[in-house]
Amino acid sequence: MSLTKQQIIDVENVLKNALRHKFQNYKPEPAAMPFHSRLLGKDRMALFSFIHSLNTNFGTSIFEPVAISLAKSKFKRAESQAVAGDKISPRAQMEIQNIMDDLTTTKSSPNKQNETEIIRKVAQQGEFRRIKPTKVDVLLESHSGELFLFDIKTAKPNAGGFKEFKRTLLEWTATTLAENPKTKVQTLIAIPYNPYDPEPYNRWTIRGMLDLENELKVANEFWDFLGGEGAYEDLLKCFERVGIELRSEIDDYFKRHN
Repeated sequence: MSLTKQQIIDVENVLKNALRHKFQNYKPEPAAMPFHSRLLGKDRMALFSFIHSLNTNFGTSIFEPVAISLAKSKFKRAESQAVAGDKISPRAQMEIQNIMDDLTTTKSSPNKQNETEIIRKVAQQGEFRRIKPTKVDVLLESHSGELFLFDIKTAKPNAGGFKEFKRTLLEWTATTLAENPKTKVQTLIAIPYNPYDPEPYNRWTIRGMLDLENELKVANEFWDFLGGEGAYEDLLKCFERVGIELRSEIDDYFKRHN
């Protein structure tokens, strides 16, 4: 299954709008770099600054809306920057800390199903505490009612950061089950592309913290999950076509800095 004509149109419109919005609103931070600009040229330095700025919010300005656009045809509900819930059971917090301690000391290995069931059993025990968990980058609900909550990360996240990523996934599980302990919920990390391609993604640094089969989707695993088999390859072609179509606009923008 590949992307439909309408999905391709929607994705390409998202990309065009995101880039044009960036061109219209981007204001480079004042930073005098006399050696760099004289060596490389002001236009190249402007391009470098623009790309750096784009990279910092690529997830929210491009990956998230593209993900929502793809998922709408396959899922009952698709939202970005969603709230997983605002209350948590004190027993669930205790179990989350126990899980984190056991993983950190390698007393146990990550097991998504077991961890979810541990939290489910205590999700409504005790007086709820109000919390403000990290927002869900992409929240999907299948037609059968199952929830999928994604945290989109950069292609090369710091290995040490996965400890906090894991806690976020567990808290999302707990706050979701606090609302309804019978809910089927999956919380996952998504990495939009594989920077090691054509070599496999280097997963060994996160093996001890994430259940790699059930908590991580990289590149085509993520995009094909959203849009069906072949979505990733079709998506790359969308990016390429938009780049070609907007090339003159991109060139004109950077000529101003020459």
